[in-house]
Amino acid sequence: MSKAHAVPAVSVKRIDADGVNVFYREAGAAAAPVVLLLHGFPSSSHMYRELIPRLADRYRVIAPDLPGFGFTQVPDARGYQYSFDALAETAAAFVDKLGLKRYAVYVFDYGAPVGLRLAVKYPERVSALISQNGNAYEEGLGDAWDPIRKYWAEPTAAHRKTVHDAILNYEGTRFQYLHGVSDPDSVAPESYTLDAALLERAGQKDIQLDLFLDYQSNLKLYPTFQKFFRDHQPPTLAIWGKNDPFFIPPGAEAYRRDNPKAIVRMLDTGHFALETHVEEIAGAMRDFLAESVKA
Repeated sequence: MSKAHAVPAVSVKRIDADGVNVFYREAGAAAAPVVLLLHGFPSSSHMYRELIPRLADRYRVIAPDLPGFGFTQVPDARGYQYSFDALAETAAAFVDKLGLKRYAVYVFDYGAPVGLRLAVKYPERVSALISQNGNAYEEGLGDAWDPIRKYWAEPTAAHRKTVHDAILNYEGTRFQYLHGVSDPDSVAPESYTLDAALLERAGQKDIQLDLFLDYQSNLKLYPTFQKFFRDHQPPTLAIWGKNDPFFIPPGAEAYRRDNPKAIVRMLDTGHFALETHVEEIAGAMRDFLAESVKA
C-alpha cells in the first residue's frame, strides 16, 4: 500500500498586537522561510484556505485577518480609527509580535497598500513580493472605481449612500467573486456568503465606508511604493485575474516599469483568482519562491 500524501495541517490562532486581538491562520515548520499572506476587501484569511496547505510543506505560511475583517476583534475601548495607515500599523505590530524578521509577502486588493507600507518601513525584511491583483499604479484602477472616486471628490452623505447601496450587500459581494469567471459554479458559495454575512455585523458597513474614503491615501503613496521597487528590486511575481473590473491588467504590467525583472502572468479569471485558479497560483508561487527565497 502506498503511503498517503501528508497534507500540512492549518492552525487557527489569536495573538494580541497593537491593542487588537488578531485572528490568523498558520501552517508549516517554525524554522521554514516565511510567506505572509495579506487579504483584501471584503474577505479575510479565509480566502487563503486552499493556498496555505499547498505551500506549507516548504514554507511557514501566515495569514492574519486585518482589523475590521474576518474574526479579528477590536475592543471598543481601543478607539480604533480605521484607515490604511492604521491597518499597516497593526500588521507591523503583528509581525513584530510573532518575531518575523524576513518574509515573502503576498498582497491582494487591500493587502497591497497594507503590505507595501510594511515593505517601505522594513525593506530589509522583504524576501520577495507576490502581487495577486494587488495594485500600486494608477493605471491599474478600473472603471469600477468610479462611484468611489466620486465619493473621494465629494464625501457627501449622498455619495456615501451610493457606495453603500452598490457594494455593501450580498449582491455586491457576489459580483466581486463571480464577475469575469467563465464558470460561476466553480466558485464555492461559502466564500462570498461568509463575507456578506460578516458585513452585516453592527458597525461593519461604516468601517468599510471609512476605508473606501481613505483608499485615496494609497494613491498618494504610489510614488513611494514605486521608489521601493526601484531601489530594492525585490523578486516580484505579479499574477493577475485579467478580468478583474477593479484592478485591471495594466496595473500588473506596470510592475516591470520599476522592476524590469518582475514576472507578470495573466489568468483567465476575475478578482478573487484563488477561487478558480488556486493550483495555478500555488504552482507559480512554488516555482518563483524556490528561486527567490532560500531557507
